[in-house]
Amino acid sequence: MYGVVEIAGHQYRVSPGDLIDVEKLSEEAGKNITLDKVLFIGGDKPVVGIPTVNKAKIKAQVIKSDRSRKIIVLKRKPGMYVKKNGHRQHFTSLLITELDDGQGNSLKIDPKSKNAKYLTKNTKAVAPKKKAAKEK
Repeated sequence: MYGVVEIAGHQYRVSPGDLIDVEKLSEEAGKNITLDKVLFIGGDKPVVGIPTVNKAKIKAQVIKSDRSRKIIVLKRKPGMYVKKNGHRQHFTSLLITELDDGQGNSLKIDPKSKNAKYLTKNTKAVAPKKKAAKEK
């Protein structure tokens, strides 16, 4: 099951466990937010919103707010001038944790998924156990 949600004027296709970058939001890192502008729910029984799906919600956790890499803008006219500018866009990373279609069907993140490490506060890497030597 997946959903299409509107965040800050842009539409994103999301499912639980997805990590997406959206325009900067005012929420702090670690805070859970609810997105209620769900435009479409896809899967076995798709639901189209007019303009939004009633009672559908998508829950997400704010991972971080940062700035993207620099984009260089160069304007020039031969023999006239050269003007060089740079731009870094602010963004917020969201981890989608739950998708509820408003009809009693809900899909939550699988704790064993690749992005589930962002849900835990302790993200230290664990060293693999050494194999025991074989006895003859």
